[in-house]
Amino acid sequence: MLVHLPAVLSKDEVSQVRDLLERGAWVDGAETAGEQAAKAKFNLQIREGSKTAVEAGEVILRALARNPIFNSAALPMRVLPPLFNRYDVGMKFEDHVDGAIRMVVGAGIRMRADVSSTLFLTPPEDYEGGELTVSDTYGSHKVKLPAGDMILYPATSLHSVTPITRGSRWSSFFWTQSMVRDDGQRTLLYELDKAIMDVRAELSDHNRAVVALTSHYHNLLRRWAEL
Repeated sequence: MLVHLPAVLSKDEVSQVRDLLERGAWVDGAETAGEQAAKAKFNLQIREGSKTAVEAGEVILRALARNPIFNSAALPMRVLPPLFNRYDVGMKFEDHVDGAIRMVVGAGIRMRADVSSTLFLTPPEDYEGGELTVSDTYGSHKVKLPAGDMILYPATSLHSVTPITRGSRWSSFFWTQSMVRDDGQRTLLYELDKAIMDVRAELSDHNRAVVALTSHYHNLLRRWAEL
């Protein structure tokens, strides 16, 4: 399931994050990749756990906490502190699948990566190339979103970033451990949640159909959630 989340960050928040990153130190992105992925990864990153990454990440985490689409689609149990990457001309990330387990720097814990997220920080007109390409059972999807918008997709997906031919593409990326690890089950719950919101807009919260649908949603979540 691919989910587009518009305006996760406001224009002021995008500017705030960009200002922090512009003052930060960029390192070779291969430092945070596994042995296989490092051979396909050609970009720059803000070092994980650095003061810049923590401060910029806090802006994003606060925005996610207030975003109903993220919470409905990802059903987050743990969110890895956001990371930040940069693709300049000629840089790319070839086909790869994200690692299943991530270490949370500074916390001494590991988490399962169920949902991948890319939050765009550069307006699409400022660069050429740099599309996030995600492959699933329905084909290949190219994603290039306005600054402040985010895409969610299953961490099991084969994906890549096409080479930059003009400009520079900056983004944040991170993973979520969901309360529901199966993407098919998460998709059913998300679609049901959206349907309930649509019905609530037409009927009262106390309508029998609304109550029944809401009960089914929570009973499915109760059956599938892992805490």
